[in-house]
Amino acid sequence: MAQNLKNIKALAFDIDGVLTDGSLIPLADGDLLRVFNAKDSMSMRVASLKGLVTAIISGGDTEALRKRCLHCGIKEENLFLGCRGKLPVLKKFCEQNGLKPGDVAYMGDDIPDVPVIRECGLGIAPADAAEEARAAADYVCTRPGGRGAVREVVEMILKAQGKWVFDDYSKVY
Repeated sequence: MAQNLKNIKALAFDIDGVLTDGSLIPLADGDLLRVFNAKDSMSMRVASLKGLVTAIISGGDTEALRKRCLHCGIKEENLFLGCRGKLPVLKKFCEQNGLKPGDVAYMGDDIPDVPVIRECGLGIAPADAAEEARAAADYVCTRPGGRGAVREVVEMILKAQGKWVFDDYSKVY
């Protein structure tokens, strides 16, 4: 797997169950409250700063999610919210960025993520992902979704590529 990690050029993530623990609290205005892990979010910014293309492919779609993803270093054109059928979206993301699916590491936690997990170069599932997602994955994290799984993977990939190095910490956030 170490050679595969060195070849990764892009990272794509689902939101609910990956960047969050999957808990949803309905609010009176119809929005849903989600909790993000700061270390996961910071690692996504670092991945972008270190040259990896980052994306979100998620069924969730709110203005709060959009703002959070942009804060984490995701570019607007690589933010795919409200997705139904994620595999065509992965292919669109690759086309837009001059990538092949084999260049992409994707982390998803549930049945809608399975086709993308299988198609990309490195399919990843959090420790607490659905059985089908874990079975399809090349790598299953030791950490659960929303609790360090994203940080685990970003750090693993950047270390394999010799990019988990910081000479100027002020550029991280």
